[in-house]
Amino acid sequence: MKLAELTVTGFADIVSSDAPAPGGGSCAALYGADFYDVEGFLKGESSLNDIELGLLGDIKGKSILHLQCHFGQDTISLGRLGANVTGVDLSDKAIDHAKILAGKANVNATFICCDIYDLPAHLNEQFDIIFTSYGVIGWLPDMNKWAQIISNYLKPNGKFVFVEFHPIVWMFDDDFKRIEYNYFNSGAIRETQEGTYTDGENDLLQECVTWNHSLREVINSLIQSGLTISSFDEFDYSPYNCFSQTVECEPNKYRIKHLSNHIPMVYSIIATK
Repeated sequence: MKLAELTVTGFADIVSSDAPAPGGGSCAALYGADFYDVEGFLKGESSLNDIELGLLGDIKGKSILHLQCHFGQDTISLGRLGANVTGVDLSDKAIDHAKILAGKANVNATFICCDIYDLPAHLNEQFDIIFTSYGVIGWLPDMNKWAQIISNYLKPNGKFVFVEFHPIVWMFDDDFKRIEYNYFNSGAIRETQEGTYTDGENDLLQECVTWNHSLREVINSLIQSGLTISSFDEFDYSPYNCFSQTVECEPNKYRIKHLSNHIPMVYSIIATK
């Protein structure tokens, strides 16, 4: 399973500001994709799922840093819940669209365009909550550096909320028929990908570079950065219909048809400083 099929956030060595988003397609094309239902979003629908909403709790009045925010739907959804939000993403095109979307949604949000590893050069502030979710860490080679950024930007007693596709998912081929990739981080995975995860008929062809990160690598990086893991959970479904061979087992809960509930598809972590 290629991470590039799932996400459009990026890493500085993979994509330039005028390149297609790593997930395939320009940000402008993805912005209009049915996958994101921008029209419904602007009518007031939230892009956040039950998993992360349960982990976040009441965020009214809280300051939140949203890492790898793409074009800002989740950032804006957090703002609608009363948080003071700052979103960060590498893609200048995504950030441009995030600012436009926030204006249309009449939500006050700050957006910063930079590689998250370079964030200290762009932001000098600490936050009550740091949030990042779904298809983000696979674009990042260094989990220790990632975790240190999170620790540095959390206030004392601050909370890190993380929801991500399970590393088991990334071991499979595209049709979930065989194991094709290493569970552990064995270095960069370089692949050529056609189309996008939002539009399989897109004829774009591009090389993507990603990394697989085991649970051990992620959890230990957070602990070593000085954070305390207060919650860890695994889920036998994806809230997004973004994989091959899926069936909807319950409303907005998708599993691989022939694997049923036999594999985890998402995991979550809460860590505190």
